[in-house]
Amino acid sequence: MPIKIHQFPCLSDNYGFLVRDEATGLAACIDTPEAAPILAALDQLGWKLDLILNTHWHPDHAGGDAEIKAATGATIVGPAEVERLTPVDRKVVDGDEVMLGQTRFQVIDTGGHTLGHVSYFAPADRVAFVGDTLFTLGCGRMFEGDAAQMWASLQRLAALPDDTAVYCAHEYTASNARFALSVDTDPALAARTAEIFAARERGEPTVPTTIGLEKATNPFLRAPLLRPSLAPHEAFGAIRAAKDSFKG
Repeated sequence: MPIKIHQFPCLSDNYGFLVRDEATGLAACIDTPEAAPILAALDQLGWKLDLILNTHWHPDHAGGDAEIKAATGATIVGPAEVERLTPVDRKVVDGDEVMLGQTRFQVIDTGGHTLGHVSYFAPADRVAFVGDTLFTLGCGRMFEGDAAQMWASLQRLAALPDDTAVYCAHEYTASNARFALSVDTDPALAARTAEIFAARERGEPTVPTTIGLEKATNPFLRAPLLRPSLAPHEAFGAIRAAKDSFKG
């Protein structure tokens, strides 16, 4: 049976995600940016939380772990780096599998934003939760990794099926779109950014996106086409550096 996903705002620009395995009724939350709205959503939905799936250690992703575990008894799963902030019940690495009822999540190494960042991909449902690695028209800052590591991580995500729904953790898309237009003149990007600006004017989320859409229009995935004289990871690094200093 398929999974059901409930998405809602947390903090100033984070999203909370609750995932329910329809076969068993068990639920997981992907990261814990803010405990109160997550617990409120669980109560409203009547879902039983079984797992907390952390992507990385930053407080806006694992900061609610302890409070939510105390309230629900959920098992905390994540990369070892999460223990810089909070205890982890099960540590996972690239290639591991995590079961939520009958739903199988594959753990993918997507380090670069932080060294141990991971993503969770449910192949039967074509759904990926990517934390701060890939954003709609963007990617995460490299706080701990380098361009080669981050580029390799983005390529692992780009290798997923094009129709994979990508749930990224922040609503950064309008800013990402303005930057993308400054480095890429592709007509497909122009058309997509017009839709994005209109959606944000209406207060609509731009998450989820898809792998196919990001491969077609995201300047960070298109970096080798935009900087053809550079090696792929160097092209990516040049565009990431431009975004870091972008003021638009």
